[in-house]
Amino acid sequence: MSTLQKNKWPLFFTGASIILFIIFFLIPALLGLYYSLTDYKGFATANFIGLANYQELFQDASFYKALFRTFRYVIILVPSIYVVSLAVALMLNSQLAKGKFFAKIIFFLPWTISGIIAGVIWKWLFGENFGFINFILEQAGQQTVPWFTDSNAAFSVIILAAIWGGTAFNMLQFTAALKNIPRSLYEAAEIDGASFGHKLRYITLPMLRPTSFMVILLASIGAMKEFALVQSLTNGGPGTDNMLIVQYIYTTGFDKMRVGYASAASMVLFVILLLLGLAQMKIGGGKNDI
Repeated sequence: MSTLQKNKWPLFFTGASIILFIIFFLIPALLGLYYSLTDYKGFATANFIGLANYQELFQDASFYKALFRTFRYVIILVPSIYVVSLAVALMLNSQLAKGKFFAKIIFFLPWTISGIIAGVIWKWLFGENFGFINFILEQAGQQTVPWFTDSNAAFSVIILAAIWGGTAFNMLQFTAALKNIPRSLYEAAEIDGASFGHKLRYITLPMLRPTSFMVILLASIGAMKEFALVQSLTNGGPGTDNMLIVQYIYTTGFDKMRVGYASAASMVLFVILLLLGLAQMKIGGGKNDI
């Protein structure tokens, strides 16, 4: 059998991956870059206007507001998801925990629900006139909360919903990584009288560094391009107080029919995500500190 025949399946799958990459990433990216240099409105002819869209974008206060809201969202959400996911994984990995299999199923269920459906569920929970949470508050004799007409309250609901939806996958990553930590390390630490906090600090967290890096990287990228959850939950409201950058791009491109301008904003977002990924790889790509 020739070398070519032996390697045909690896070549086939590699070639298929390259073709899919070209069709679903490279071509759309190049089209987006091209449209960002035009006045394309989604129909008719796209006229080349150079860097005019970028010049306008960097002077657009609405763009900066959406971008900084997104940064705030990432800064609050990513550490929250990290802590909650790790805490759940530690609990499920404990030898004292019971019903681990069913607990994993319950915690993983949110991952199977799309962002749109999750937004509808949380909107039902926190609805001001018909929501379950306000119903409970009324029954307890407490004042109801205007969850979606107050920007801070709406942002809090978005964060809670995002944590609920983002914990499952990261919890499974931590659970798998915890099982790969040699039990002998903990046994030796227990003989030396180490507390739970010391074992967490000097054994668990250092051994989880590669997994922690992936969790933070993926959670950061996911938060930066969040759309479906916020769109279905608050539509960026009240007003535009919670409009994130992807919603800004969507609204500009489809509601205002400024596809070229929206493409310029998407190119800026792409560069930010690229720099974010490279920075996190530089900072967190090292070896375990143990």
